[in-house]
Amino acid sequence: MPRPGFSLSRLDAALAPLPRQGRWWIGFSGGCDSAVLLHALSRLRPAGVTLKALHVDHRLHPESAAWAAHCQRFAAACGVPCRVIEVDAAPAPGESPEARAREARYAAFAGVLRAGDHLFLAHHRDDQAETVLLRLLRGAGPEGLAGMPVSRPLGAGRLYRPLLDFTRAELQAWARREGLEWIEDPANAGTDPDRNFLRHEILPRLRSRWPAADAALARGARLQREAADDLAMQAAADWASQAETSPDRIAVAALRALPAARQRRLLRYWIGRINARPLPDARHLQRILEEVLTAAPDAMPEVRWPGARIRRHDGRLWLLPETLPARPSAQPWDLRQPLRLGDGRCLAVREITGEGLRADLRGREDIRIEFRRGGERLRPAGRGEYHHALKKLLQEWRVPPWERARLPLLYVGEAIAAVPGYCVCAPFAAGAGETGLVIDVRGGERD
Repeated sequence: MPRPGFSLSRLDAALAPLPRQGRWWIGFSGGCDSAVLLHALSRLRPAGVTLKALHVDHRLHPESAAWAAHCQRFAAACGVPCRVIEVDAAPAPGESPEARAREARYAAFAGVLRAGDHLFLAHHRDDQAETVLLRLLRGAGPEGLAGMPVSRPLGAGRLYRPLLDFTRAELQAWARREGLEWIEDPANAGTDPDRNFLRHEILPRLRSRWPAADAALARGARLQREAADDLAMQAAADWASQAETSPDRIAVAALRALPAARQRRLLRYWIGRINARPLPDARHLQRILEEVLTAAPDAMPEVRWPGARIRRHDGRLWLLPETLPARPSAQPWDLRQPLRLGDGRCLAVREITGEGLRADLRGREDIRIEFRRGGERLRPAGRGEYHHALKKLLQEWRVPPWERARLPLLYVGEAIAAVPGYCVCAPFAAGAGETGLVIDVRGGERD
């Protein structure tokens, strides 16, 4: 029985899970597939939906400005406003031009979306087949072989691909019947990028031998998605069962208790959970398992990859930025308003009874935030009459070495009055029943 092809009714059925309200954006390149999607959605537009097109001009082709103008004319003919965003997609030396353009494009998409918005992209079944084959050749696991998901979060909204069940030929046939005009990017005709080589050289040969190759790859992707979802649920359960609750660290003992495959999945889940991008590749994951996880307790090994790094300290793995912000400068503070430290962190004061700093310190002009210079001594409340070396206290408090130089110290006059997040010093502590001030450190690794 022949496939029914693309139709408005089949597209409408694919849209059934979506709320028929809010803003629907269409990622509009001007190519045939996105032209079909824009034209069809303009005819299906629900009454409660505001439909908009979004064209990203990568400024990589001499005709890019003309393409943007075509997109605006086409969208206007469909009764849809089209916003054009110019991005800098020039690749760095050694960087893939396709990967850089994709990164710039998705960043532009994410920057536009608000809560409740949907962004529609025109990826179809042929694109899915190419994606699965590319990832298979790169040695991907179930998550990669699941291909492109129908829907996923993007920025404050969601990305949605309603054409994944349609073929390129079906979309082109509908476009010709409707008399649509579209842009043919000459870069798509060559075989230099890997995706183009698969599209023009490999997939046609696979289809000549196995006519249902695309359908089989799409079905395989759906099965891999089910397997990937099951494995993700297991990784989430492994994360929930380990002792650490701070998102930037994970217990070494919990990881080592798992088989190697589950260790790798838990590491990916943990790192992805706090949005470290890109995730480490298989080589860096293996280095984490071999060099960091099995290191001696007194060692502090480290594995870096672009954008992030893993360090070990105090029986935990810590996920840190690739480069830590510079230590902020000293600055005065009267405790009346939150204080921004200049490195993404903020100090905020809240009231409490019987704990924290004395409330009568608020408003004094001799209060300031400084950072370690070495040799500091202080007398924490509840620790007797003796002064303690700050260096020893930091070791006792298990403060990671890379955080110690950036730890804010609250001075009143020439004396340390508090180490926010760790202690209040005796001469400045609120008494029982008195109003006290607690200083919270927000942002950065300790948030």
